[in-house]
Amino acid sequence: MSPFDYARAENVADALRLRSAPAAAYLGGGTNLVDLMRETVERPRSLVDVTGLSAAIEETPAGGMVIGAAAKNTALAEHHTVRARYPMLSRAILAGASAQIRNMATVGGNLLQRTRCAYFYDTDGSRCNKRSPGSGCDAIGGFNRGHAILGASSQCVATQPSDMCVAFAALDAVVHLERAGSKRTLPFVELHRLPGDHPEIDTVLEPGELITAVELPALPIASNSTYRKVRDRASYAFALVSVAAALKVTDGRISDVRIALGGVAHRPWRALKAEMVLRGKPPGDQSFRDAAIAELADARPLSDNGFKIPLATRTLVAVLGELAGGAA
Repeated sequence: MSPFDYARAENVADALRLRSAPAAAYLGGGTNLVDLMRETVERPRSLVDVTGLSAAIEETPAGGMVIGAAAKNTALAEHHTVRARYPMLSRAILAGASAQIRNMATVGGNLLQRTRCAYFYDTDGSRCNKRSPGSGCDAIGGFNRGHAILGASSQCVATQPSDMCVAFAALDAVVHLERAGSKRTLPFVELHRLPGDHPEIDTVLEPGELITAVELPALPIASNSTYRKVRDRASYAFALVSVAAALKVTDGRISDVRIALGGVAHRPWRALKAEMVLRGKPPGDQSFRDAAIAELADARPLSDNGFKIPLATRTLVAVLGELAGGAA
């Protein structure tokens, strides 16, 4: 690990001021950034500790929720309103990492964690365009069982590792951002980039921009929602495929639906094609399968991960079938 300076921000203005130093980085719980620093993938010259900023989890007057970026993952997963109104979010968080890591990790940090591609972490012998732009991507012709089948490019086939982010994408969350002299909000689904020709750039954040909160809209359909993660072992494993979904059935027809997929792309994948297929259709395995096929029609599997297409199809059908049982 390279030497670095450390400072703790007392408020947002303080964080933005400290972050203006050359090669500075924000530090939340450190559950990803510190790992990357140990492996010398990341080499910030100074760390700005933002864990003292807002960790509040509050209801909004409109019936939604605002979650401070410094809120711990465990606190969010266990919040009674989240569990009642947005169960997919609670279940997604509990599916991630270990209890010890969830106790440390922050919501803002979770949004910015980087891929867990082994080639990205291997600084000694692997080519990785995300780590070293222009060097090549050894995953494309290498071991790529866990890599992307949607939205990848010739430069990068890595997947985004977060479980929480998949739920936020399905829930139409909004990210609150702040930088010196300005504030803005951004639909969550626009936060993360597909790799294109610049896989080293994970998000659309401006230099020094700070995530201050995530807002969830009032979304009645979310009370009938869930998250399912398919992985190689029962704990502390990243998703091969995951599904966050919410479903509403009215008079025997699907009147509303929200779906996002994890483990399949460089960002949480909002399944808009599947949603479009399902609206107005009767719930059932055939409708659910048709929706999955439509969403995965553009999938481009690699040498080792073609199994993700039927796995994602079966998982989506199973999750929607489960929700249809309680959708009325």
